[in-house]
Amino acid sequence: MSFHATITPEIQAKLNAQKRNASISAIIIAVLICSLIVAILFYIALSPVFKNAESLVSINPTPMTKKELTKPTMKSEVQKKPTSTSSRTSSVIFTKIPSAVAVTMTQSTLPSLDFGNNSDFGEGVGIGTNEGADGNPSFNMIPKDISKRCSKQDRVERLTKEGGKEDYEDQVVKALKWFQTTQAEDGSWKAQGKPVAMTGLALLAYLGHCETPASIEFGETVQKAIVYLINVSQRNEGRLASNTANRHWCYEHAIATYALAEAYTLCKGFKISMPGLEKSVSAAGNHIINNQHVSGGWDYAYDTSGNRGGDTSIACWHLQALKACKTTMIEFNGLEKCAKRGIKYLESAENGKGTIGYTPNSSKKTMTPGGVLCFQQWGKGKRSFTRNGIKWITETNDFDYTKHADLYMHYYSSQAMINARGSAWSDYNKKTMVNVADSQNDDGSWSLPGGATHGMSSKHYATCLCTLMMEVYYRFLPSAE
Repeated sequence: MSFHATITPEIQAKLNAQKRNASISAIIIAVLICSLIVAILFYIALSPVFKNAESLVSINPTPMTKKELTKPTMKSEVQKKPTSTSSRTSSVIFTKIPSAVAVTMTQSTLPSLDFGNNSDFGEGVGIGTNEGADGNPSFNMIPKDISKRCSKQDRVERLTKEGGKEDYEDQVVKALKWFQTTQAEDGSWKAQGKPVAMTGLALLAYLGHCETPASIEFGETVQKAIVYLINVSQRNEGRLASNTANRHWCYEHAIATYALAEAYTLCKGFKISMPGLEKSVSAAGNHIINNQHVSGGWDYAYDTSGNRGGDTSIACWHLQALKACKTTMIEFNGLEKCAKRGIKYLESAENGKGTIGYTPNSSKKTMTPGGVLCFQQWGKGKRSFTRNGIKWITETNDFDYTKHADLYMHYYSSQAMINARGSAWSDYNKKTMVNVADSQNDDGSWSLPGGATHGMSSKHYATCLCTLMMEVYYRFLPSAE
């Protein structure tokens, strides 16, 4: 006996209805899935457009109160430094889109270096040391010794505390305005036929006043100078010089390295992006480290095979450049050992009474201030030979701008003496700094001084050194170590 199951018409009708419902549901689900996929693809296709849309923030500066000077605000990933009251009010635009330079300025004024023959720096005596902003979070990334230069209030406080005049602040601003009028379109200053070195010195003068690419009045000038030096680095594979066939290019490289390293430190602190800056600083610092003579010094054309072994004038610029590189916090292999060898080289040129010759066993003593400053910067400020060097500067100081003003030597002396502090600085300040201030021209520049000039043949060179001397009160806080 067998059984056969059959589907009744009623059941068949129900099954057919279920199939129709299932088919309709499947079609609806498929349509929804396709719509979702299309929406996702549409979003992906349009996202680059939204991402590349330039985001602009327009800032209209308003008169700052005393509190604002010590607490600058952040705008569009760029920290704008407190603006001195001498800066004119203008509109500044910052862009978040990467470009040749990360900060674009508007309404800034757009605005010519031979260290010469063998004696321009040769027989003469050039640069700076580490205090924060008393808990001000705006300066957390700025090294302690640099932050005090970054507001007019702090600068004036340092000026008056260290025996300067409040008018010196206005005189520095006046000099910076003069530099603006003489800057070449490519961002350099071409005085004396050594644009890289002279651009480095002018840039140091701006940085000494805490002017960065974000500054309202001087931002574009600073930005162009930095970009010029970066371009030189890229063209010359890290070597900072206008002509590497000239054996004196080691001076240009050291000065420009110092300037770029300090620029990097300030830009990093204020979160200003400058494409190529870190790479240029790294390459320049490593070149100094890798091309030190076995003597511990550095020689012309970075000759490491000759017997001359360099001189103390070249060595002082390189030791200051290394100090600036160290402050960047970029990792440099061998920097500390290199600096120690450089300091030992300077010690070999010390005669036991605090004076330092142009070379070891040299009777010339004009590099004493440069040696003293380097000793102070690299932890030997309390040694007897450093103290004796301070005494020598005090006893031999006959500064007179119109008759005997060796600006190259006194560029070092001003820094060494304010580091020494006490009566040494007080006496030096009264005799020298007042004379420098009184010698400024009405246009903000300084003319060529009287007496020894060490190859100085341009108003630009003289103005750079005088401006840096005038900034000594706050450019680095006095610290023998």
